[in-house]
Amino acid sequence: MIAGIRRVGAVALATGILLAGVPAAAHAGVGGPVSTQGLGPASGIVSATQEQCDASTRVTQTPLALAQLQSDAAWALTRGAGVTVAVVDSGVAKNPHLDDNVVPGVNLVPDGTDANGRTDTYGHGTVIAGQIAAQVISGSGVQGLAPEAKILPIRVYAGDEKSQIDAGIGPNTARMAEGIRVAADRGAQVINVSMSTTEKNGALADAVAYAKSRGSLVIASAGNRDSTAAVEQSDADGVRYPAGFSGAFGVSATNLESAVTSDSIRGTHVRLSAPGQAIASAWPLGGDCVVSKEQPATSYAAAYVAGAAALVAAAHPDETPAQWAYRLEATAVRPQPDDRSNITGWGFVQPYDAIVLVPGSGLRGPNSPFPGASPTASPTGTPAPVAVVVGPGPDAAAISTMTGIGVAGLVALGAIGALAVYVSRRREETAPRRPTPTGRGLYGPDSAE
Repeated sequence: MIAGIRRVGAVALATGILLAGVPAAAHAGVGGPVSTQGLGPASGIVSATQEQCDASTRVTQTPLALAQLQSDAAWALTRGAGVTVAVVDSGVAKNPHLDDNVVPGVNLVPDGTDANGRTDTYGHGTVIAGQIAAQVISGSGVQGLAPEAKILPIRVYAGDEKSQIDAGIGPNTARMAEGIRVAADRGAQVINVSMSTTEKNGALADAVAYAKSRGSLVIASAGNRDSTAAVEQSDADGVRYPAGFSGAFGVSATNLESAVTSDSIRGTHVRLSAPGQAIASAWPLGGDCVVSKEQPATSYAAAYVAGAAALVAAAHPDETPAQWAYRLEATAVRPQPDDRSNITGWGFVQPYDAIVLVPGSGLRGPNSPFPGASPTASPTGTPAPVAVVVGPGPDAAAISTMTGIGVAGLVALGAIGALAVYVSRRREETAPRRPTPTGRGLYGPDSAE
C-alpha cells in the first residue's frame, strides 16, 4: 500500500469532479526531494525538517491555523467529544495521531482493499482526518481542531491515475453521493466532502438532502482555480457541488496572510473561509507532513470548518445542523456584518465565538433559523478580503455584553435578577480569553465602542 502512494494533483473526470486540494505523496524508501512540478491545486509536500515525509517525520510546530481558529479558547469549552465527523474521501490510513479516534468505516471502492475504509494509497483523506481530529503524540506538534471527535472514514475513490479512472475506482459523482448517504446512515453529525464537481447532479443533490433530513451538516470545498492536472480544465468561477446544494456548506481557502486569494473558486456556494495553506497534518505513511505549501487549497479549508462544526455540535447537541451553520456564519470575521461575499462567504470561521453566541434579535448577518429571530438585512455587495488579526477584537465587548444580556434576560423577572447579573460578570472575568480577530463588527460598527 505504501509503495502505491503517488504524487497527485487535482483530478477531474468527464463529469467535472475535482479534488479540492490534494497532496503530492512521498515514496517510501526513495531518496531525494519530492518534485512539485506539474501539480494541481495543492503544491508538493515537504515536512518541516526534510523533503520527504515518512513514518518517522515529525512536524514539531503547532499548526498556525489552530491559533487563527481560537482553538485554546474553544477547547476550554469542548474538544468535540460525542461528535462523529465522516470523511468522504480516499480513506484514512493508520497513523498514531488517529488510531484512538477513528471508528470502523466503509469502503465503497471495489478494489479489494479492507472494508472499513482504512486504506489510503492516495494520501488526501488521511490529511483531512488529521486536520479535524489528530491527537497529540510524542515529538509532534500536529493536532486537529476537534481532537476528541470521532472520524468515520468513507472511502469513495482510490486515486487519480488513468488506470484507476478507467477501472472505475477514481472519483465519480455516484460514489460521492453514496458516500454522503452512508455517512448519514452511520450517524455522522458532520460530513466532510473535500471534493467538488461542476455538475448539478440530481443524485448528489438528493444525497445532501437526505443527510440534512438525518441531522447531518455537509461541509464541502468551494473548488480550486488551478485544474491543470485535471481531465476537465475549468478555472471559471461559478457554483460547485455538493457545496451549492441546500444543506451543504461551501468553504474557500485563505493563504498565510489570512486572505482568500484567486486560487479559490468564487460563487454563491461559498459560505465561509478557513486556512488552506501550509497545512500540518497526519500522513498515511505513519508520520506527519506539511501539504499545500505554495498556495491555499479549499479541501483543507473545508476540513477545518468541519472541525469547527464538530466543536459547535458538541457544545450544542440539541440544536439542528442549520443552527450550527448559522452560529458559524453569524460569528465569522468580515468587514461589515450584513455583507456576504462570493469570495469569502460570511467570513473567516471562528469556532469559540460560534459556541458562545447567544442567538436572538439584533444580530446582523445571515438569516437566523432560531425561533423568534427577527429578519436581517439582505446581503449587499462583495466586501474586500478579510485580514485576520489574532488578539482581542474591537467587538469583544459587544459579544460579552450581548452574552451577559442573554443570561440576565432569563432571570430578569425573578427576585434574584441582580445577583444573576453579578454572577454572570464574575464568570466572564474568569472565562478563558479568546483570541478574537478584528474586523467583524457583528452588532454594527458603533456597538463595540
